[in-house]
Amino acid sequence: MSSTALLLIAAAPTRLDPIRLFLDADIVVQLVMTGLLLASVWVWMIIVSFSIRMRNMRARTIEYESEFWQADNFDRFTSERGNKDIPAARVAQAAVGEWRRSTKTTVRDPEALRARIASAMDSQIALEADDIAERLNFLATVGAVAPFVGLFGTVWGIMNSFFQIGAQESSSLAVVAPGISEALFATAIGLFAAIPAVIAYNRFSHRVDRYEARLTRFADKLSATFSRQLEAL
Repeated sequence: MSSTALLLIAAAPTRLDPIRLFLDADIVVQLVMTGLLLASVWVWMIIVSFSIRMRNMRARTIEYESEFWQADNFDRFTSERGNKDIPAARVAQAAVGEWRRSTKTTVRDPEALRARIASAMDSQIALEADDIAERLNFLATVGAVAPFVGLFGTVWGIMNSFFQIGAQESSSLAVVAPGISEALFATAIGLFAAIPAVIAYNRFSHRVDRYEARLTRFADKLSATFSRQLEAL
């Protein structure tokens, strides 16, 4: 075996080095990798912050609902407590506000009042669900787009490798292997960003649906309470 071949074998890396793959990649592939890495960081920030938010919101909601149903006067309770960033509190305020406005004078159409209270709560629940799920759109976008962005980097890198074959007039694996490795690394980063985004989006969407269902049950119970009060007028 020649001394040159021995030197090449000795200099060959024994394991994949992600940093070296990034530094040796074409500028276009580097831009693709950078964008995907930034997207991945943002995905994990959303995952952590959303998990904390949902846990805290659920605890506050349980506490608020417990105190709400123990109150003697819903109007006074909602005025004293405010919303304090609790969706259930804002749903209650929407119902109590409609009740307060409609009962200032004689209630001539109880069914219409029931419908207005239910409509006010349904609208507020929809607003709360949209607000909670707003940042999840980014997870869905990354989950759907990141693999294709990584694939674009891979295609570009492989095209560059074939260009090197023509430029150096050699089809040796040593010529094309580094470029192909760098190109495939872009796809790997795309999957690294997309997989947790898809998993988190599906999981969090389920949690938002469950929380929206909890608000709906709270609204139904409150609507039934107001209905009984109307019958007593």
